[in-house]
Amino acid sequence: MTPPPAQQYEQRFIEAAPGVRLWADATGDRDATALLLIMGANASGLAWPDALVARLAGHHRVLRYDHRDTGRSTRAFAERPYPILDLATDALAVLDGFGVNAAHVVGMSLGGMLAQLLLLDAPERVRSATVFSTGALEVDPPVAGAVELPGPSEEVLAMWEHLGEPRDRAAEVAFNVEHWRLLSGADRGGEFEESEFRALEVRIRDHAGHDDPTVAHALADASNLARGAELAQVRTPTLVIEAPLDPVFPPPHAAHLASLIPGARVVTIPRMGHALPSAVLPALADAILAHTTEAERGCRS
Repeated sequence: MTPPPAQQYEQRFIEAAPGVRLWADATGDRDATALLLIMGANASGLAWPDALVARLAGHHRVLRYDHRDTGRSTRAFAERPYPILDLATDALAVLDGFGVNAAHVVGMSLGGMLAQLLLLDAPERVRSATVFSTGALEVDPPVAGAVELPGPSEEVLAMWEHLGEPRDRAAEVAFNVEHWRLLSGADRGGEFEESEFRALEVRIRDHAGHDDPTVAHALADASNLARGAELAQVRTPTLVIEAPLDPVFPPPHAAHLASLIPGARVVTIPRMGHALPSAVLPALADAILAHTTEAERGCRS
């Protein structure tokens, strides 16, 4: 978890709401423009690879954090259920906790949906947005003639039925490594190294201090996400990265999301699925940094 010595590093706990503490860390020059990483459902902030964080931290102060009910953050859903919307306000609490007025926001999967909520509800806090392996906020009621988007693959849905089952550490790690294999699109040529994801799973459990499965976000109220029609109001520079082998949000999800946000661009990263193997990180970092650089030029012009 320790970044290269040349990069400034700190970690802290942030009070996000009464009784809710979030673990977070920051890597990079404290005077650099902040970049906030928002991970997907039920995933610790450590799912953002250190190699990606280090690459981004060469240009930004990179913030990542554990969602509530993941990693070292407060686990409270069983006693005090909360809606998905609270996870978006948690992201703002992380910015507040580090004294950041506005940041570039990068979101994966559910994190991409939370980024969309920030674009709608707190646009002054978002310098630019980059989202990937995600879908657009729902439109309710559906628009007549709208494109019919594919859902998750049958293999992924079958695995999700067993997410919350109790397992010992060895079985839990093995289950999640297989989950990552499916998510990566390995069966269709996606990038995947078993040893890499096995090490990630062990590290995440060591970080959290327990081996319990995490399913809170799958149970949280998601009714507040039906705001896709409002995306037409967004004026923040937005990049949508298409992962062509994503079995959860396969094409044309990326193109559809970009079509809802004025001026949004789409960049495709070949052989990328719903995971972050080391093989895709250089292209992913390059796409993010090109976007944040362009957005900052636009702010100065």
